[in-house]
Amino acid sequence: MRLVRATGREPFVTVAGGEQSVECPDPGEVVWCDGEGVTCRRWNWRQGPRTRLTEHSVNGLFLLESLAPMSSEELRAAGAELAESLEKLSPGARITLRTPD
Repeated sequence: MRLVRATGREPFVTVAGGEQSVECPDPGEVVWCDGEGVTCRRWNWRQGPRTRLTEHSVNGLFLLESLAPMSSEELRAAGAELAESLEKLSPGARITLRTPD
């Protein structure tokens, strides 16, 4: 996963009117992307169907990030709270927390 400014040519698969369609982000827009294209646009406001979690998902990745004034400790606490909630919702799930420290 990379957080980058889009060139405007990266594919983003989305759903419009109930149908999958491909659009491109605006040049300079901040996007999350991987080797296949944009996975999330507009600071997590729009996610594509390729990377969404469903009842058939067996792996998931949650990236948490923060901006000031949120501290690193508060961000770690949010990650721990998310992990705790996921464990309650999915007993037996294997959850790994990683921090950039």
